[in-house]
Amino acid sequence: MVEVMFYDGSHEGEWNAFVAQSKNGTFLFDRRYMDYHRDRFVDSSLMVYRDGKLFALLPANRVGNRLCSHGGLTYGGLVTGSEASAKAVLEAFEAVNGFLCSAGIAAVTYKAIPWIYHRVPAEEDLYALFRVCGARLVAREISSAIILPHRLKWHRDRRYGINRCRNNGVEVGQSDDFGAFWPLLDDNLMRCHGVHPVHSLAEIQLLKERFPRNIVLYLARRDGEVLGGTVLYLTPQVVHAQYISASPEGKSLRVIDAIYNKILNDDFADGLYFDFGKSTEYGGQVLNESLIYQKEGFGGRGVCYDTYEWEVG
Repeated sequence: MVEVMFYDGSHEGEWNAFVAQSKNGTFLFDRRYMDYHRDRFVDSSLMVYRDGKLFALLPANRVGNRLCSHGGLTYGGLVTGSEASAKAVLEAFEAVNGFLCSAGIAAVTYKAIPWIYHRVPAEEDLYALFRVCGARLVAREISSAIILPHRLKWHRDRRYGINRCRNNGVEVGQSDDFGAFWPLLDDNLMRCHGVHPVHSLAEIQLLKERFPRNIVLYLARRDGEVLGGTVLYLTPQVVHAQYISASPEGKSLRVIDAIYNKILNDDFADGLYFDFGKSTEYGGQVLNESLIYQKEGFGGRGVCYDTYEWEVG
């Protein structure tokens, strides 16, 4: 028997324990991460039970009569355990649709978890979207990832940047000084894209305190001045670049090349995947060619972040 319910705070421990042992969950689904911005979303996450045992989670929020994969997360599909079979996931989606219909939900927007984040193959949900939901693909964004044990050669200009930094006294290393990086990041995003970082300085500091092993900052400095940096999110399968930014001087010196040389060739050389993040806008309709060129110069190649929609009922 499959039962579905909305999450509430009394289930936080059960939720977090399930995420920790799941085959495709990451720390972004931990309620201590999801709830840092609870005031911005009407949380409507789902918990799916099979024969009385928690079987799956769906991080989500409600917008009117639509259920959306949680708007504060880059991805947010069905989180399952290693025992989840294709048949059981089909039954779970049938139950979810029935539950949502009775709750007055008319449609669903679903952001699938990219396969590189799966500790065990976990695309039963994609089959269920086709078989049970009749879902349609509405957005496909492309990220650039590296399989670290089988990396490609860097472009020549990336190697030039490393030498330029070395010759100009640029030093790269981990740091907890988010306060030194955030104004640079904010200024760069405003000048280039007219937006602020998704996280405020206070929010990223809070999340760093809650997840000290999962959130890491690298800075490039010369004579003590911060010229650039990157914030990494560390998950069991993937090192993900959450933010990348450099000052005008840092761009001239090519400090991003030096930062990723240390990350990819030294500190995380024995990892599995490195994900530079998306290089698209408007659901994938616009490709930022200069941005993806930089990532491909480090050996990154395409991994898609897909979004689906379907009507309930």
